[in-house]
Amino acid sequence: MSLTTEKLQKVLARAGFGSRREIEAWIAAGRVKVNGKVAVVGERVSADDNILVDGKKLAAKNKTLEGTRVLLYNKPEDEICTRKDPEGRPTVFDRLPPIKHGRWVSIGRLDINTSGLLLFTTDGELANKLTHPSSQVEREYAVRVMGEVKPDMVQAMHKGVMIDGHLCRFTDIQYYAGTGINQWYHVVIMEGRNREVRKLWESQGLRVSRLKRVRFGPIFIPSTVKSGTFIELKQNEIDKLRLAAEPPSE
Repeated sequence: MSLTTEKLQKVLARAGFGSRREIEAWIAAGRVKVNGKVAVVGERVSADDNILVDGKKLAAKNKTLEGTRVLLYNKPEDEICTRKDPEGRPTVFDRLPPIKHGRWVSIGRLDINTSGLLLFTTDGELANKLTHPSSQVEREYAVRVMGEVKPDMVQAMHKGVMIDGHLCRFTDIQYYAGTGINQWYHVVIMEGRNREVRKLWESQGLRVSRLKRVRFGPIFIPSTVKSGTFIELKQNEIDKLRLAAEPPSE
């Protein structure tokens, strides 16, 4: 009876070693072995195969979906979304709990001046699906805007603005509170391009003075999670994220 097989990079991504693209580079560099032989990109493996990454064996339980964990972290400003920084700046990974097998993979990024909801998972494949444009996962931000916001500006950002060769738009813009230079809006985008929220407002001659992500797909940031702290999502919340990761049907 033949065993079910999957691509090696997919298995390692799901185990939390990194994104598929990162892992493909590791395989190409000869850092992964299957049954004692140096692996090749695209190789298919089964649950019975012996997989080594940098000489460390892939734990059997990490080949399954049952062990998936997701953290919700309230990112402060001034933290960066890389594992290590040559300049020694604090990173979002510094406060996360250690795990025995694999590693935490961030589901998207926030720039250094943006705070709020950032998700991490041990399942790199889930992270890859949630951040892929085809999934059309909504991201909601609270934005403090400096300047006079006119109806035609809101209409333009709804319709779409060409930024860096891409048509960028908010699918929703709602006034929240404040006046003058202290106006707060909530906006929703479907993709997470670099600084897209700021650039859309800047395209209208306005400046964003504060930016906080408050929702990613079906997951909202609870008010009880203070800046610089995290909670672990429950299984039903992880299930909702898995559903959100599937591209919408036509």
